[in-house]
Amino acid sequence: MRDARNKPLASGRPATIAAFKDAALVGLATLGLGFPILAYRTEQNISNQLIIEPRWALAFSFAGLAFALRLAWLMTSAGRSSIPTWSMPVLSKRAGDTISRAGLGILLAYPFLALWITGPGGAIKWIDNFGIQILIYVMLGWGLNIVVGLAGLLDLGYVAFYAVGAYTTALLSTHFGLSFWLCLPLAGMFAALWGVLLGFPVLRLRGDYLAIVTLAFGEIIRLVLINWVDVTGGYAGISSIPRPTFFGIPFNATETGFAATFGLEFTPLHRLFFLFYLILALALLTNWVTIRLRRLPIGRAWEALREDEIAAKALGIDTVITKLTAFAIGAMFGGFAGAFIAARQAFISPEMFVFMESAVILAIVVLGGMGSQIGVAIAAIVMVGGTELLRELDWLKAIFGKDFDPTQYRMLLFGLAMVAIMIWKPRGLISNREPTIALGAKKSISSSLVREGHG
Repeated sequence: MRDARNKPLASGRPATIAAFKDAALVGLATLGLGFPILAYRTEQNISNQLIIEPRWALAFSFAGLAFALRLAWLMTSAGRSSIPTWSMPVLSKRAGDTISRAGLGILLAYPFLALWITGPGGAIKWIDNFGIQILIYVMLGWGLNIVVGLAGLLDLGYVAFYAVGAYTTALLSTHFGLSFWLCLPLAGMFAALWGVLLGFPVLRLRGDYLAIVTLAFGEIIRLVLINWVDVTGGYAGISSIPRPTFFGIPFNATETGFAATFGLEFTPLHRLFFLFYLILALALLTNWVTIRLRRLPIGRAWEALREDEIAAKALGIDTVITKLTAFAIGAMFGGFAGAFIAARQAFISPEMFVFMESAVILAIVVLGGMGSQIGVAIAAIVMVGGTELLRELDWLKAIFGKDFDPTQYRMLLFGLAMVAIMIWKPRGLISNREPTIALGAKKSISSSLVREGHG
């Protein structure tokens, strides 16, 4: 058996005593770290006075849970060996294609399955809060994966492009009367333009310096949205954004609505079904474009830039164009997602585009495996779907008290997930993938592709 420093413990009774001591220390450490957060709760009463309510039962419960988990870990065979490093099995192309088709079939049938299993009332929650919400973050994760996973450029301000797309759609639709279908490509174009504008000042930056500048860019965009009240509405945001229609047919209860046009009984599920398949189509478009770009010279240039920028320059790759295209294309997909969220909510405000959104999207890319499309999708399902599932855990109030809100601990769970992944899978859930391109036979290459400054 081994302790926290992976040193072998004695066998028999001394080992059991050592395990109990180690677990007790972990429990005490958990109690000490959680003391100010878990043991007390602060509230503000009607008189604007701060009231402190003790919650020692919750603090001791978490300490006891940490003790039990640590003891179980040390007493099992897993604790007697060093920390394992496991890897996902490498699937054949045929098996991968089969799994992809099965997953696509499940996605296409998901709204109908939700309606069949939970009924009309439950389907609204499962399609909107789970299906649509998860697909939004899958699309955002795939967009950021181009910048971070393929090109290796750490971007902490990706939410800025999300906001540009949303506000572009909101302003064009409310002030100029443009439909969602016209605003969608324009939102992507404006976001791509801002991606290029961000890319120019950071061409010589890398690593931590690049992260700081992109973080500042995201905060600048948010502050502009707050203070440019005449255009953006400030904290009040923009409301009454026109919702997307089905070829000009609105999803309402009027005689010209979708239900009346096709002779159906009106239900809000029609609009949810349409939004689900719309964001699914946008996400699949993002995935398809990314996969195709990876096989082109620009995709291989992104990966070369990620591995070694100096070596990429020595090979004649134009790193300026490579970085700008990564920022522009990644930002474009963020703009598409922003256009969708504006039309879906019919209301946007600067509070929807805070830094925490960028952190969540980046965490999805890192946890899933940088450069892995399927890994990003799995991480988005786990993180976003897990957060929504916390809202369904009302039975925990019977254990921790009626005031216990599981959703308040979602960021704690995010942190634990990041720590666990960094220990067991430092490169993400899906770190193994096939080469972007492989030549089965000799192939001649045009000299124009290997000239200095090209490729």
